[in-house]
Amino acid sequence: MPDLGKLCLAVALVLAIYSIFANVYGVRRGRVDFIVSGRHALWAMCAMVTIAVITLCNGLLRSDFTLEYVASYSSTTLPTAYKFTSLWGGQQGSLLFWTWLLSIFTSIAAFQNRRRNPDTAPYALAVMAGVAIFFLFMLNFITRPFDLISPVPVEGSDLNPLLQNYWMAIHPPSLYTGYVSSTVPFAFGAAALITGKLDDSWIRSTRRWAIFSWFFLTLGNMFGARWAYEVLGWGGYWAWDPVENAAFMPWLVMTAYLHSVMIQERKDMLKVWNLALIGLAFSLTLFGTFITRSGVISSVHSFTQSGLGPYFLAFLIAIVACYTALLIWRSPDLRSPAEFESYLSREAAFLFNNLVLVGIAFAVFWGTIFPVLSEWVRGVKITVGPPFFNRVNGPLALALIFLMGVGPLIAWRRTSADRLVRSFAAPVALGVAAGLVAIFAGTHEWYAATGFSLAAFVLGTIIVEFRRGVSARRHMVSERSARALVNLVAKNNRRYGGYIIHLGVLAAFVGIIGSSFFKMEAKKSVAVGDSFTIGSFSLKYLGLDEHENAHLEQAIARLAVIDDGREVTVMTPAKLFFKRQQQPATAVAIRSTPFADLYVVLAGLDDNGNRATFEVFLTPLALWLWAGGLLMAIGTVVVMWPNVRERAAIAVAIGRGRAEEYAGEAAPGGGC
Repeated sequence: MPDLGKLCLAVALVLAIYSIFANVYGVRRGRVDFIVSGRHALWAMCAMVTIAVITLCNGLLRSDFTLEYVASYSSTTLPTAYKFTSLWGGQQGSLLFWTWLLSIFTSIAAFQNRRRNPDTAPYALAVMAGVAIFFLFMLNFITRPFDLISPVPVEGSDLNPLLQNYWMAIHPPSLYTGYVSSTVPFAFGAAALITGKLDDSWIRSTRRWAIFSWFFLTLGNMFGARWAYEVLGWGGYWAWDPVENAAFMPWLVMTAYLHSVMIQERKDMLKVWNLALIGLAFSLTLFGTFITRSGVISSVHSFTQSGLGPYFLAFLIAIVACYTALLIWRSPDLRSPAEFESYLSREAAFLFNNLVLVGIAFAVFWGTIFPVLSEWVRGVKITVGPPFFNRVNGPLALALIFLMGVGPLIAWRRTSADRLVRSFAAPVALGVAAGLVAIFAGTHEWYAATGFSLAAFVLGTIIVEFRRGVSARRHMVSERSARALVNLVAKNNRRYGGYIIHLGVLAAFVGIIGSSFFKMEAKKSVAVGDSFTIGSFSLKYLGLDEHENAHLEQAIARLAVIDDGREVTVMTPAKLFFKRQQQPATAVAIRSTPFADLYVVLAGLDDNGNRATFEVFLTPLALWLWAGGLLMAIGTVVVMWPNVRERAAIAVAIGRGRAEEYAGEAAPGGGC
């Protein structure tokens, strides 16, 4: 079986190399047979990598310790679900999983473009094959997943205990899916530069791919934050860790890209900017991979020291250099005759939105690499911690939220003063009222009060947009409000799905403010039967339960939670001890409500369990962060849902003039 895996990876590398030759030669010589052959080679490459993945999974599930990878990241006692997730728990397996996803997405793109984009698709497929060649080269020669070990150990080393969690079972696949799928729009952008086909056809061909990538980047970041919240036992979910930053930066840039392409589609502007953004987004995904595998930055998320850093850095530099050269070469052809007519326009709001997003991404990038640069240049490693990121990105986040509210309510081209007053009167009043309520409720932090005020303002603008759309639809087709709302979203899914995503961003923003500025903390050592308080809660230690199996030992404390004189629940924080790794881990207990999370960590025990130390956090509004992530996911599904609306049918039913008016009011591109 290991020989089969090695053979498949070798054949996949040959097929990827051949595909580049066949696609480029075919399109340049007008040889359709070569283009078809190159496409078939990519499908065969996908089949070979799939067999290799199945082979490694088979070794993990059967605990085949003749494979060095299986012996290093699995064991006979590891639960079956985590044996499967061991595929991406180590260096070699994660690169194989990455390559597998890339081969799948490349195959899908080849299938989608078998009859369209005849000038650019072969070059795009060649670019994707080139990326696959790098990863296949690594798997064949540098970090081989099918190396054997001798002597064969009786038992494996087991998976890192921190990774034995259901959030970690879905966090890496989600993040990798977001990373890898960004290759498709990047490849078509590069193909547009190579061929000179610089209209927005490449954007339209890859719009769903970009949204798909953003969707999984969102999920990956959310799942990772939830993992940190539940597993690391520190009461937080984001510490501006270098690897967290590496996952966050592509999300920021892809968000900017999804907004700015609407200006190119509608106004034929920002061509250079959009091509630069998609190149930057893809480059940042490679940078994130470099960070986790190079060993240059220490992180709880990163892999151990390895020799992969120079290879990834060289590949990243080559990608950036080649793409930048293409962009500079084509820059004279990318100039647009259209210009911004007014700063009070939707185009300007979207541009400022882009600048803020890229500004946050740059600040995160600089804070991430500065310690490394400092060590290289001065020999002194300087730590850049959360205070820097919060101080720089906090005001930028407020500006971003403000622009998120301004953009939808102002018109394309220019907005009159009268329209500004009519559109913003109610949202501004709501925002001011929310800020005053926050201040009178005891919010003394200016950032928190301003954040709540801006969140209410943006919520008001979204309500205005939905109310306006529902009112227009009821006026045209005489529907009830609820039905009009459903049909409005269904038939203008791109615009109103974007507003749902904005609602998710608002909810997450409120959750971040509440959990950052109003958290309470207590640490108490108590005997069985004793109680202690935090906020309005009283917690009584009831005792300790112990469980053991072949894989781990568990010490589970029982805490009665009493609120207003009555017991509301029993929480069970635990200490885990994994036998193979000889390593302890924490299982926190969390009670979530819309108002606050009660978060309990079993911090320590005496010898017989009669006394325990608990660290407890009361974190207001934390639930809204996760609710915001769910709303963003729902909104993205709405945006991507196939829209079967027939505008001609509306024109026949209610008259062409009013249909065009409605179409202009609800045209795609108004939202995210």
